[in-house]
Amino acid sequence: MLSHKKLSAYSGSSVLITGGLGFIGSNLARQLVEMGDVNISIVDSLRPDQGGNLFNISSFEDKVKVTIADITDESLAGDLVSGADFIFNLAGSVSHVNSMLQPQSDLALNCSAQLNFLEACRKSNPHVKIVFSSTRQVYGRPIYLPVDEGHRLSPPDINAVHKITAENYHLLYHRLYGMRTVCLRLTNTYGPRQLMNHDRQSFIAWFTRQAIDGEAIELYGGGRQRRDLNYVDDVVEALLLAGVSESAEGEIFNLGGEPVTLAEIVDELIAITNCGSTVHQMPFPPERLLIDIGNFYSSYMKIESVIGWKPSTSLSVGLAQTIDFYKKYRSHYWNVNADSLPRPQATI
Repeated sequence: MLSHKKLSAYSGSSVLITGGLGFIGSNLARQLVEMGDVNISIVDSLRPDQGGNLFNISSFEDKVKVTIADITDESLAGDLVSGADFIFNLAGSVSHVNSMLQPQSDLALNCSAQLNFLEACRKSNPHVKIVFSSTRQVYGRPIYLPVDEGHRLSPPDINAVHKITAENYHLLYHRLYGMRTVCLRLTNTYGPRQLMNHDRQSFIAWFTRQAIDGEAIELYGGGRQRRDLNYVDDVVEALLLAGVSESAEGEIFNLGGEPVTLAEIVDELIAITNCGSTVHQMPFPPERLLIDIGNFYSSYMKIESVIGWKPSTSLSVGLAQTIDFYKKYRSHYWNVNADSLPRPQATI
C-alpha cells in the first residue's frame, strides 16, 4: 500500500477509471480501495482481446461501482464523468500489431472515443482532473538514449499515431478550455492482472506465460534489444501522483526504468520459474520487424523533478511477484472467453 503524503488528497474524493477492468486500471482501483474513503467508479467496454477481465476486481468488487459501457457514446459518457473529482483515462487499444491489421478500429478506440470523452467532460465536468495514459512508442526508433520528452516524435505504427493525436486532444483542451489534463507516456508495464492469452500486447506478459508453462521462449534478433520496464505498482503510483499535482497539468511525462536486454529478462524468468528455455536466433516476423524500434529506454528525470516519482521495484522482485500471482490464478488469465463477459451498457 502506498503511503505518500501527497496521496491524502484522494480522501473523500470521487474517482472514475476508464478501462478500469483492464491491467493497469484494475491495479489502480485496488490501490484506491486500499487507501480507503474513496468513491471509485469503473467503466469498461470489455471488448474482446483488450484485457478487460472481471476477475481483476474479484477481491474488491463490492467496493467499486462498475459500468460495462463504451465511452464512444458521448451522452452516456456525460453521465459517467459528472461528479468525478479525478478521472484516470486508461481506455483504448494498446496493441501495436493489431493497429496495423485493423487501423480503423484503432482510430475509433484511440481517437474518436477520446475526443467524445473529452467533449463529455468539457460539457458535464470541466474542472475534473484527467490523467491520460499514452505510450513511449510515439517516439519510434530513438536517435539518442535515454529518450526524454524533447525527443522528436516518429511513430512507427498506427497505434502510436493515434496515441499522439489523443495526447494532443488532451493538451488542446487544457490550453483552450483550462481543463486540468496531464499525459503520461508509459513504457513496458508488467505485473498481476495483465492480459495473458495472446502475444499481441506485451512481450513481457507472453514471456512470463511461456516461462510458467515451461515452453521455449522465442527471442527475435537474439534478444539483444535493451528496454526498460516498470512494475505496475510503480505505474499506479505515478498515475496517482500526477493526479494530485497542479504543476503537472498541461504537461507530458515519460515513465521509465533501468535498461535491460530481452535475453536478460528471459534468463531471470527462467531462473525464477525453474522452467522454460530460450531460442535465441528467431528471425523477426515481417509484421513485427516493420514496427520494431530496437534499443529503447526513457528518461524519467522530468517526472521525478516535477512530482517526485521514480520507479522503486527491482526487476527480480517484480517478476517474482508477477509469477506468484499467475501461478495462483492462471485459470483466470490463460484462456479468457470474452463471449461469456457482460455486454455494453450494463451496470454491476
